[in-house]
Amino acid sequence: MSWQPIVDGVAQAWHLIATGDQQVVEITVRSLQTSSMATVMAALVALPLGIVIGMGSFRGREFVKVLFNALVGVPTVSLGLFLWAMFSRDGPLGVLDLLYTVPGIAVGEAVLIIPIIVSFTASAIEAKDEKLRDLVRTLGASDFETAMAVLREAWGGVSLALVSSFNRAFAELGIAMMLGANIRGLTRVLTTAISLETAKGELGLSFALSFILLAVVLSLNFIVGYVGRSHWFGDLQARSGW
Repeated sequence: MSWQPIVDGVAQAWHLIATGDQQVVEITVRSLQTSSMATVMAALVALPLGIVIGMGSFRGREFVKVLFNALVGVPTVSLGLFLWAMFSRDGPLGVLDLLYTVPGIAVGEAVLIIPIIVSFTASAIEAKDEKLRDLVRTLGASDFETAMAVLREAWGGVSLALVSSFNRAFAELGIAMMLGANIRGLTRVLTTAISLETAKGELGLSFALSFILLAVVLSLNFIVGYVGRSHWFGDLQARSGW
């Protein structure tokens, strides 16, 4: 077994990244745009749901929590198949022409990550002392203002939910492949391109795209972890009077 193909592939990958290869840049930008679009769409739906579940006391609340927790682990291939059937020409949403488009991939990824944001947000809000909610209400705040106050206090967990969801969408392969079909110059993103180029034996481009994928995901995780730890340490100092 020879290491030479891997060494050559890594060397070529660094060359492609260092020279700003047009194909690498195009695929990376499209991936960032698609995942950002998916995260924004998911957040618009999931954050209100997470707040309601985290602060509410309605009947069936525990069942809803368990349902969203279970949906976090839904197989992406199964979800991709369902969405493909929905978006296909003969499907109920075929009129929207979302299949094999970047917006279509973004919608699919948004559906995938909604349970993550809902579950993390609800848990972050539940972790906050109920005395905070009572205090805010005592000061005359409305339900909406109370929810915003609690959300600000729980922002560390909520930001983790958003970043985790972005990373999940950014690294998604199954939905991107089924809804986007990996069309060059149109729907090809990092994960689908890596799969294709590896199958073709183009290790240089595959490694280049993989390095970028890892760099984005790890950088975001590091930033959130660092900011969250700093915020936690600052709270600890304030409470301890250090």
